[in-house]
Amino acid sequence: MLPRTSSPARRLIQGGAAVAAAAALMAGTAWACPPEPENADAPQAAAAAGEGTGGHAGHYHRADAKTAEASEAIKGVRRVGGVSDAKGAISLMFMDYGHGRHKRTIMYATGEFGLKAYDVTADPKVPKLVGQLNMPGMWETEDTDFDPERKIIYLSRDPRAFGGNTRTGESGIYVVDASKPEDLRQITYVQVPAGHTTTCVNDCRYLWTGGPAKADWMPADWGGRPVWVTDVRDPARPKVHKDPIDTGRNDGKTDYTHDIQVDSDGVAWASGRGGVRGYYTAGRHYDPVQKKWRRATAVDPVPYAGGGLDEATTNSTFMHNSYRAVGRTRNQAADPRRWGDGKLLYVTEETFNDGCANDGLLVIASLEGSYKGEGWRSTPENKFRLHTVGTWGVAGREGSDPASTDCSAHYFDVRDGILVQSFYSQGTRFLDVSDPTNPRQVAYYRPADAASWQPYWHGKYVYVADNTRGVDVLEPTFR
Repeated sequence: MLPRTSSPARRLIQGGAAVAAAAALMAGTAWACPPEPENADAPQAAAAAGEGTGGHAGHYHRADAKTAEASEAIKGVRRVGGVSDAKGAISLMFMDYGHGRHKRTIMYATGEFGLKAYDVTADPKVPKLVGQLNMPGMWETEDTDFDPERKIIYLSRDPRAFGGNTRTGESGIYVVDASKPEDLRQITYVQVPAGHTTTCVNDCRYLWTGGPAKADWMPADWGGRPVWVTDVRDPARPKVHKDPIDTGRNDGKTDYTHDIQVDSDGVAWASGRGGVRGYYTAGRHYDPVQKKWRRATAVDPVPYAGGGLDEATTNSTFMHNSYRAVGRTRNQAADPRRWGDGKLLYVTEETFNDGCANDGLLVIASLEGSYKGEGWRSTPENKFRLHTVGTWGVAGREGSDPASTDCSAHYFDVRDGILVQSFYSQGTRFLDVSDPTNPRQVAYYRPADAASWQPYWHGKYVYVADNTRGVDVLEPTFR
């Protein structure tokens, strides 16, 4: 049964009353989302582990002590601008308005402050604040998605927002009208059993929402929240499908689905504890699990490929996000003439283990051998794992801070054979992945106070959502 939906008035009062508590909780804390102890709250899990407080319900991120003498490093790029009033930034989006000489480009930043709109039309190096939707204490808005046609932004509310917790907190989706950047307006809010990340599927007519750790009312044998589907064909009246999907993802156990990425062929790739699995969400396809042809829908997708990652080449089983270069994007990563069109998955493994060298990696895996439902039939006794082609970690690399214990990989973006990836306190790294067996660092930007969460190629620049700095605008110079 779905939790009861609260009224807009109650939500506003709840959010406002929790601001002070949320601000106190987050002050001086670096937050992140590595794999968590099952159903533990962030401060408790961190304290139990002997770490600083903060994090995603046990997804805690070790916050390195920063000093005036903290090192910094830069090579192959230059910082050409940015905005510091977006401190707490977690995710960015770019949305175009109008055409020809009347065209405008708005960069939206989401984070602990809610939503902010910046015009980057006149000067992409100096984003100009033009609108905002204040939601202090909001969490988590990671990898926020949007509908570019209807100009709607979907903000995912984690149960830890506004001072809540994973066991009893409220999660859901805020549907925001962004047709006028200067006048951002909440259309509605809908409670959803999951709330860590929300992704558009089927041209943003449906949403897939996953994570974080399970609530008290969820089955005891779950390791985390799977995916719930919301019908937003009428965005003012979202309808949440009662049954979750992407269940049994961790060798048959229902576990934490962290995020979804949809490739250019329309396959939705679900990453989380237990690996990465891809689904068709539209059209007629052969279902290798049910062993029959059937029609795929957003609420009843057809398995395509994927599975767990080889533990011998990774440091955990928690896969954070992924990317598949296929179709119109086939030339963006490794050479498809050698490696095949859509045959590789680029995956963030996010975890914070003892010692920087054991933290999460960029993992490149082959989908070969996973097209017959192997990833859906995997069990602890008969495990299926994808073959790892290559990995890259920041520990000990040029430009890294050897004193840092905060070295996990996080979100990335890919263009023209270059993968740019966030590594929290170790900054933003540019990797040549044209040879996926040997990713090669070609540039980096690591300011002394870095908390790099997600980079975005846009035009000739890379925009970095930095949780402590706001937004940095970088211009690559290595080519």
